Amino acid sequence: MPSNKLARTNDDIQFVLSRLIPQVKDPRVQQGMISVTRVETTGDLRYAKVWLSVLGMRDEKEFKRGLKSAAGWLRHEMGSAMSLRYTPELVFEIDHSIEYGAHINEVINSLDIRHDEDENTEE
Repeated sequence: MPSNKLARTNDDIQFVLSRLIPQVKDPRVQQGMISVTRVETTGDLRYAKVWLSVLGMRDEKEFKRGLKSAAGWLRHEMGSAMSLRYTPELVFEIDHSIEYGAHINEVINSLDIRHDEDENTEE
């Protein structure tokens, strides 16, 4: 479990990156609505794994290539915005949990389930 300081650092990185990623000019990155869902930083602050959820992504491979290309600029800007001893190297992962949740919601809504009120009116 991360310490309080590391948890605050993760939150700060998440906040800063959520502001910086929409400023990336690479068209491969601008594929819909991007949310930074989670950040996990190693204890020595050398690496930060960033989970992104993208609503309306067209091509996941191109999106990851665009992020990898922009990682140096994002790291530089993040280092300027935050006062850390080391600016962590960014590793990006795609978080499919929001898409999965939307799919499950669609499945539940498509089920034909009678409610208690319907059963009472038929009697």
